[in-house]
Amino acid sequence: MWLAGNSTGGGNLFMTLVPFLLMFVVFYFLLIRPQQKKSKNRNAMLRALSKGDKVTTIGGLHGTVAEITDDTIVLRVNDVTKLTFDRSAVNNVTARTSEAKSE
Repeated sequence: MWLAGNSTGGGNLFMTLVPFLLMFVVFYFLLIRPQQKKSKNRNAMLRALSKGDKVTTIGGLHGTVAEITDDTIVLRVNDVTKLTFDRSAVNNVTARTSEAKSE
């Protein structure tokens, strides 16, 4: 007889899943979506690199782009020193030169 009063088992399953769905939505909007946006902006910045841009690497080195290929960049640190890095090692562009804008 006690089984007849507990006939709403399907509704309990739905109510159990609601908090998990809400947690996923919160994680998506607070963690996943901003990370995807940041990654998209970084990839756009790396694609837009051009000769003459002043950049900072992920190691903190400041330099000017002297040469650029699909995978690597050559940074001019001073009048004599040129260093080669992977393109993904660029952290941000600190200044774009007029030479880079005209190309």
